[in-house]
Amino acid sequence: MRRLFLFCILQCLGAVMLHAQEINYTSCKNCWNADSLGNHRVVVEFKGEGAVAEASIPWRRRDEHSEEKRIIVQDAKSGQKVLNVKIESINREKGIIRFEPTSGKGTYYIYYMPSKNEGRNNYPKGVYLKPEQTASAEWTAKASSTKSTAVVKAIESIDEFNSFYPMEVIATKKETNSLVSKYAGKPFIVFPERRQYSIRMPNDLPYRWVKAGKAATTFIDTTDKGENFTYQLGVYALQNLQDVKVVFSDLKSNGATIAAANMYCINTNGTSYDNKPLVETVNVGSGTVQPMWCGIDIPKDAAAGTYSGTAKVIAAGLAPMTVNIKLVVTNKTTEHGGIDKPWMMTRLKWLNSTLAQENAVIAPYTALQVNDKTISLLGRKIELDENGLPKQIQTFFTPEMTSIASTANNILTEPIHFHITEKNGGQEIKLKNNGLQFTQQQSGTVSWKANSSSSDVQMDVTASIEFDGFLYYSVKLTALNDVALSDIAMHIPFRKSASTYMMGLGQKGGNRPDDFSWKWDVAHKNQDGAWIGSVNAGLQYSLRDEKYVRPLNTNFYLQKPLLLPTSWGNDNKGGINVAQKGDAILANNYSGERSMKKGDVLYYNFTLLITPFHTINTDFQWENRFYHKYNDLNTIKNAGASIINIHHATPINPWINYPFIEWKAMKNYIDTAHQLGLKVKIYNTVRELSNHAYETFALRSLGHEVYSPGKGGGFSWLQEHIDSDYIAAWFVPEIKDAAIINSGMNRWHNYYVEGMNWLTQNVGIDGIYLDDVAFDRITMKRIKRVLTKDGHPGIIDLHSANQYNKSDGFNNSANLYMEHFPYLNRLWFGEYFDYEKNPADFFLTEVSGIPFGLMGEMLQDGGNAWRGMIYGMTSRMPWTDNSDPRYIWKVWDDFGIKGSEMIGCWSPNCPVRTTNDKVLATVYKKNGSALVSIASWADATTDVQLKIDWKALGIDAAKATITAPEIKNFQAGKSFNAQDNIAVEKGKGLLLIIK
Repeated sequence: MRRLFLFCILQCLGAVMLHAQEINYTSCKNCWNADSLGNHRVVVEFKGEGAVAEASIPWRRRDEHSEEKRIIVQDAKSGQKVLNVKIESINREKGIIRFEPTSGKGTYYIYYMPSKNEGRNNYPKGVYLKPEQTASAEWTAKASSTKSTAVVKAIESIDEFNSFYPMEVIATKKETNSLVSKYAGKPFIVFPERRQYSIRMPNDLPYRWVKAGKAATTFIDTTDKGENFTYQLGVYALQNLQDVKVVFSDLKSNGATIAAANMYCINTNGTSYDNKPLVETVNVGSGTVQPMWCGIDIPKDAAAGTYSGTAKVIAAGLAPMTVNIKLVVTNKTTEHGGIDKPWMMTRLKWLNSTLAQENAVIAPYTALQVNDKTISLLGRKIELDENGLPKQIQTFFTPEMTSIASTANNILTEPIHFHITEKNGGQEIKLKNNGLQFTQQQSGTVSWKANSSSSDVQMDVTASIEFDGFLYYSVKLTALNDVALSDIAMHIPFRKSASTYMMGLGQKGGNRPDDFSWKWDVAHKNQDGAWIGSVNAGLQYSLRDEKYVRPLNTNFYLQKPLLLPTSWGNDNKGGINVAQKGDAILANNYSGERSMKKGDVLYYNFTLLITPFHTINTDFQWENRFYHKYNDLNTIKNAGASIINIHHATPINPWINYPFIEWKAMKNYIDTAHQLGLKVKIYNTVRELSNHAYETFALRSLGHEVYSPGKGGGFSWLQEHIDSDYIAAWFVPEIKDAAIINSGMNRWHNYYVEGMNWLTQNVGIDGIYLDDVAFDRITMKRIKRVLTKDGHPGIIDLHSANQYNKSDGFNNSANLYMEHFPYLNRLWFGEYFDYEKNPADFFLTEVSGIPFGLMGEMLQDGGNAWRGMIYGMTSRMPWTDNSDPRYIWKVWDDFGIKGSEMIGCWSPNCPVRTTNDKVLATVYKKNGSALVSIASWADATTDVQLKIDWKALGIDAAKATITAPEIKNFQAGKSFNAQDNIAVEKGKGLLLIIK
C-alpha cells in the first residue's frame, strides 16, 4: 500500500510523501517574473536519458478548472521556454506533464497558474492564460510512446505570502471519502485548529486534517496570562446544518478556574458597531467547511497550569460534537491582551469593542441645554412643537463665520409639518397633539417623544439631537381605520435668507434654483436628501427607510445601492419639490397616493443636520501647511510645511488601511518628525482592506459581515486564495497589495477604532488622512475621541474625488460626507473637481467648506490659485507641478495673515468689492492693513475698480497704499491708486496689500 503523509518543517515549510516521493513546499522570493509566469511552479529534476521527461505532480490544487490554465515549462539552465510539452492529464489532485529536457539532465520549472493583468493599473483584471499547443508533431508522437521520469523536488511559490501550504493543500477525494466513512451517521465533523493556521478553504478539507485518518477530539495549545487567546473549530458539514453554535464549559486546573463567561465565538455573538448586542445565525451547507473562531480572555491573575474543559459544537435539532480543550497557561504575563502580536489573532477581540461609544461632548462643541421646549447647542437652537417636530431652528453665526453673535438667524418661516391628505374629497386629516415628553437629557444627547392622532391615523414621533447638531427622527404612522390617501408629505419651509444655496438630489452645489423637482431612483442614484442654506444658516436633510443601510460609495455604489424607503419612495411615486410658496422656500417631500389598511404602519424617518457646525478657525488654516507625501523630513521642514500625510504604499505604511505591520518604522519616522516640530498623519480608512491583514480569513469566516459580496476577480492572489464572492478594490502593483471592499457598517469598525487608539497611543500618530469615507458618524465620533485622547491633536482631513458620476450614484462629495464635517479639520476636494469652469457659488458650497465651519485646499491640476484665495485655499505640497503653494505661503507670512479677520465676498459686510459682479474680492483684515484677494469668473479679461469702505477697513484713504507684491507664477509686482482701473485676466486675479 502506498504511503502518504505530510509534515511541517520550520512552521512554514513541509513535505508530502506520495508514491515514496518527498514534496517540499517552499518559496523563492521574486525568483521569477510572476506577472507573466504566475505565482506558483513545480521544481523537477531530470536524471534520465532521451527526449521525453515525465513529471507526475501531486500538487493538490484548490483552484477549480485547473485543466483550463496553461502549463509553461522552463529550462532552468538556459532560462528558455520549453516548446515541446504534452499534457497527459490534469486535475486538481494531480498532473502528469511530459516535456523535452532541452538541456538534458538538470532542473526544470513547471509553471501551472500563469496569468496576466488586464484593465486599469490599480484595478487589474487577472486573467489566467489558456492552454496552448507548441509541441511539434514529431516530438508529440515520440512523447506518446517513450518517457523517462523527472522527479518532483518542490512545489514553490513566488514568496511565502503566496504559498498554499499548509491550509490550502487539499485532501484528495479518496482521502476525504475515507475519513467521512468513519463518521457514518454523524451530521458533521469538527476539526480543532490553531490560530496560526487560518482555515481558508470553504469547499475542501486541507490534507493537514485528513493525514491522521480522523479528526482530533482534543485541542491542546499554550497561552500566557492576560492574553486574548484564540483558536478555531472547523465544522465540516455532512448534511445541511442550521444555527450552528459553540457552547463552552469552564476550564479548570487544580482548583483554579477560567470561567466560560470569558469565552466567545465571533461568528455567532458580539457587539455591533453601534454598540448593540449582535447575534448571528450560522448555517453550513452540506460538504462545506465553516470556521468558528473562538476566543478566551485569560485573566492576568490566572494560576499557571494546564486547564481542561470542553467546547461543544451544536446545530439545531442535532446531537452536539464535543472537543476537549487543554490549555497550558504559562507563568508569563502578557500586557494588553497580547495585541502587540496581531499575527497571533489576539486582536480579534477588537471586533466586539465598545471603545469611545459614550456620547461625550467633543471639543469645540458644548453640552446640550434644555429650557422648556428649546434645546441649545454650540451656535444654534431648536425649538420643538407639541408634535415633536421642529417649530423653529436658529443659528447665531455671523456672515463672516468668524464669531457667534447674539442675533438669531431663523431658518424656518413656520414649523416643519406633515400633510396627510385623503384621496376622496382631498381633505387633510388633522391630527390632535397629545403632548411632548423628554425621555433623555444628557450633555451629548437629548431625546423626546410625542404622539398625535385623529380617528383614522396616529403619528408617533421619537427623536433625538446630538451635541454637533445632528437630529434623527422616527415618525411612525399607524392606520387606525382603512384609509385611502392622495399623499403623505413633509414640508420644510425655509426662510429665503437661509436658502440661498442648494446641494444634492442631483443638483450641483451652488445657487438654489427657483423651481426644482426630483424623483427617487435608488438603482442609479445615491440621492435621498439635500443641503439647503446660506453660509451661516442651513439644513441638510435625508429621507430614510426604517431599515436604512448605508450604501457603498466611491466607485461601488451600484453594487450596494440605497434601499428605497417603503414610505417616502412608495414604489417611486414619491419625490421632492423645492420652490417659493408665499414667503417661504418650501421643500415639499411627498410620497404620493396610497391606501392603508387598519393596523398598517409606515415609517417616515428623516435626519437633519443644522449648519454651520462651528466658527471657522482661520489661524489653523494659516499655521498648518500640509505636505502630502512620504519624504525626507528635513526636506519637508525646509519646504515650509508643518503636517505630513503618509499615504499607503510607502515604506512605513505599505498596506492599505492596515498600518500595523511596519509600525516600528512608522514610529521611528514620527518620533524624528516630532523632534523637528512636524506632525505626521497617516492614511487609514475602512472602505477597503489590504489582503495582507493578518485577520483576512477570520473575517471571511463571518460571511458578508465585513467583506461585501461580489463577482470576485481582480489580482491573482485574490483569485487564488479568496476564490470568489468578494469585490476587488485598490491594487498597488509595485508591492502587490490587493485590497477587498468592506461591506459597509459592521464590526470591523470596532476594530478600526481600537486600531486608531493603538496607533495614537503607541506609535504617536497626530491624526488621519481620510480618502473618502466608508463609515458613518457613529464611527467618526469614536475616531475623533481616540485621536484626541490625552492631548493628542487628532487632526483629520478628508479628501474626496468628485462623487457626481455613474459609479458613485451622482452624489455631491460635500453632501455625502456632511455628517462627518463636525469632526474634520480640513477638506481636500479634490480629484475631478473643475476649478476653471464652475462658478463661484460652486467653490463656496462644494469645495471650500466655509458654510460648515471648515476650510479646504484644492487638488485637481493644482487648482486655481487666484480663485482659491477667495476662500483661503491653496494647493497642497508637493502634489502637482502646476501649482507650488510656497509662494503664496510666503505672502501670508510677509503680511502676517495669522490673527487676521477673514471677510469673504459672500458676506454683506465685506469692505472691498469691485465694479464687476463677476470679479469677487475677499479681505483678510488686520489693524491698519488688509490683504485683498481678487479673482475673476468673468468671460474675458476685464478692467475693474475697487469699491472700498475705508471706515470698515479701518484705514485712512488719504494715506493708503495699494500694492500687488511680486509672486512667482501668480502676479507681477505693481502699485495702484484706489481710482485705478485694474486689469484682471480671465480665470485669474490678484493679491493686493492695502496699508
